[in-house]
Amino acid sequence: MNDNRVRPLRIRWKKGRDGRHSLTCTREDGSTTVQHTEREFFPLHDLTHYAVESVLAHRRGFYGLVADGWDLTDFGTPWPRGPLPVDLDPSELIVGQIDLEKATGMRIDAAALNVYIRDWLAEHSPLQRFVLEITDSDLESIRTLRNELHEQWRALEPGAAMELVFPAGQATED
Repeated sequence: MNDNRVRPLRIRWKKGRDGRHSLTCTREDGSTTVQHTEREFFPLHDLTHYAVESVLAHRRGFYGLVADGWDLTDFGTPWPRGPLPVDLDPSELIVGQIDLEKATGMRIDAAALNVYIRDWLAEHSPLQRFVLEITDSDLESIRTLRNELHEQWRALEPGAAMELVFPAGQATED
């Protein structure tokens, strides 16, 4: 879909009673995509995506692509939908660094993150230009929102779900 309108997406993470969690994304047109996982990593990783893409207003990141029709199974080998679009926001690169700092305890600052993104894109996607300069304030806002979302997830009882709307603050029709 190429009309540049930001489409709302309802995101629902359900914590399974049996340790198997599910992510359901419902698009504006009512279509859904669902994925299940037994790994605690994925809910936390995808909630970090929500924090990054919300704070930086990324509309061509993971959740933007899902809102535009990508299925959750389109992300990853064998890449049934084909390669990621060249105009993709660098959300995954940022989320990866945020996940890494959470795992190692070593924080990255905005200057180093900006260099990392530019260098990675120059090597792997030379046609894509990174123009957003992430600030240390942006990183703190991402970390704060990520921590809040992770706490909400961890506080959920098995069988319960948390729901978000992307872009943050945008209403969806029920």
